[in-house]
Amino acid sequence: MAGVDNNQLFSAVLAIADDHLVLAHRLSEWCGHAPMLEEDLALPNIALDLLGQARVLYTYAGELEGKGRDEDQLAYLRLEKEYKNLLLVERENGDFAHTVLRLFLFASFMELYWQEMVTSKDATLAAVAAKALKETRYHVRHSAEWVIRLGDGTDESAERMADAVEELTPYCAEMFDAGVGVYPAVSEGILVDPSKLAEPWQAVVSRVFKEAMLQDVSMLDGHQRGGRKGEHSEAMGFLLADLQYMQRVYPDMVW
Repeated sequence: MAGVDNNQLFSAVLAIADDHLVLAHRLSEWCGHAPMLEEDLALPNIALDLLGQARVLYTYAGELEGKGRDEDQLAYLRLEKEYKNLLLVERENGDFAHTVLRLFLFASFMELYWQEMVTSKDATLAAVAAKALKETRYHVRHSAEWVIRLGDGTDESAERMADAVEELTPYCAEMFDAGVGVYPAVSEGILVDPSKLAEPWQAVVSRVFKEAMLQDVSMLDGHQRGGRKGEHSEAMGFLLADLQYMQRVYPDMVW
């Protein structure tokens, strides 16, 4: 479309794909380690949803780039600084409260994002959004139930959830930063300006926090940024060592 650079659109789609791939990997780490059998099944299944979304986005990003890179090459054969995912999703899992709160915070953002993207003038992205929205609504519901259950549970579970809120709050504002080159695609109706989702997202979070008996704090004043620029935490290097191992050792494997 006029005024929209394919390279800029590629970067924007790639960043969202990276978010989903990295969070999928983090959630998959709970397989066999969750506190109950139900979550041993639920968290890996949510991870598979995220992975499926990442695959479609990587494939489309490769088409936009036009350099012949497929989903495997984009997912597994880039250097750390080339990943543009949010710092929030790459953080180590911590305890179960930390994990479900992170999932809730991210999924609540993506639900709003996909709702807007359903009407994108880009037919591929609109189709991705329509399917992803159904899955993301379940992610929000499942994680919110755990935030409430733990926040309004025992003294220990409430303390752990409160600690998770304190630890994750600094990382939330990055979700609402618009990347370089996004605005032409926003004005053409292809992408969403994430900054416009901040207030609705905070309202969703506040409503769940109230039910969970958690202190209603602003989650939009965080200062931890850098992921969208390829500036990552130490945890990202260890994550990629696991994520990329098979592809690096056995080149040209496919999903």
